[in-house]
Amino acid sequence: MPPFLSTKDIFCLRVERMVNSYRKVSINNLELKVPKAPLHESIQLRISPDKESGLSEVRFWHEDEFLGMQKVKNSDLNLLQF
Repeated sequence: MPPFLSTKDIFCLRVERMVNSYRKVSINNLELKVPKAPLHESIQLRISPDKESGLSEVRFWHEDEFLGMQKVKNSDLNLLQF
């Protein structure tokens, strides 16, 4: 069972992305910088949208290691509305 630091790591949307040579990943044409990410490795993005604030918290994980977090506008992520 993978480690979790927060309930946001459990109740979230999850996607896998490959880190490019600039330590960035992209999701729906939005590039996010992940300074601690290993180059050319697949990392997991755990996305917790908050409808009230209009922001999503994107948490980065690689092999059970927490790499960091960024807050992004929901409109920039362009996720499906549900």
